[in-house]
Amino acid sequence: MKTKFFTPILLITFSATALCCQSKKQNQPAEEAQQPETTIISDSIRFCESTYPYQGGILVANFGTEQLNPLNTEGRGYIAYHKDNRTEILIPADGNLSGPKGMFIRDEHLFICDVNKIVVYNLQAPEKAPQVVLLPEGNLFVNDLVAEGNTLYASVTNTGKIFSIDISNPDAVGIPAEWVSIAGPNGLIIENGTMYVASYSADGKTTDNNVIYQITDLSNPVPEKFITTPGQYDGIALSADKKTMYITNWTPAQVCAVDMNTRKITPLDINPEKPLSGPADITVASGTMYIPDLPNSRVIVYPM
Repeated sequence: MKTKFFTPILLITFSATALCCQSKKQNQPAEEAQQPETTIISDSIRFCESTYPYQGGILVANFGTEQLNPLNTEGRGYIAYHKDNRTEILIPADGNLSGPKGMFIRDEHLFICDVNKIVVYNLQAPEKAPQVVLLPEGNLFVNDLVAEGNTLYASVTNTGKIFSIDISNPDAVGIPAEWVSIAGPNGLIIENGTMYVASYSADGKTTDNNVIYQITDLSNPVPEKFITTPGQYDGIALSADKKTMYITNWTPAQVCAVDMNTRKITPLDINPEKPLSGPADITVASGTMYIPDLPNSRVIVYPM
């Protein structure tokens, strides 16, 4: 999803992973082959779909429900803030959030994807009622946000649309307008004027169209396949040097590194004690990757 839901292709992926691991074992000393030690954030976490960097820490969007349902309307959603091994609640369950997903911050305004809407909190006065920006009826699976200048882009997975929204005045957000259609748009990033889109099939049936796309001209959006290996792609992020793209996949459940030059895909050995189940909207910040494992209600902190 960032429902964030769920193959000769699988054989290819597993074979490539096995060859990669075999090569490492043969060519690297034991001390170099050791994996970074991961830690887990689970305190005050309940069905976490998205992460976002904030004031030296990380924001975590939570559904807060008893059962996992990304399209629920129970109003139990909340935003946690984790920093220095402590987790506190930044935006409590005030009834405005149900299935909070991708986030974005502009001028101390926190934009949050939710079911059929985007909710905007003023972080300088979080106790005040937020703005609610409704999308056209049927656009339920509002998943991720990214901006270029004063234009905010919002992906909607179930309808295959990306919307553009004027945010030149964050206190009076514009009306969403359809911008481009693309198969199952989920995670979004923009780098150097190019948008990259992770595709996720909302019905869980992966097709050849569920890949990673690029849109090189935002003024005339034409999606092109950047990665052609199908998957249930969710989160997407770039390394600090912009040479590596990181993507999450639900089938199989894994995080992969993509060389931005060669486009080679390499699965990462995250190696938590409990295997990944549904890696969602990741963040890479300060040499660390934060991986929300949605069904397991935890965020995996992976040193890079």
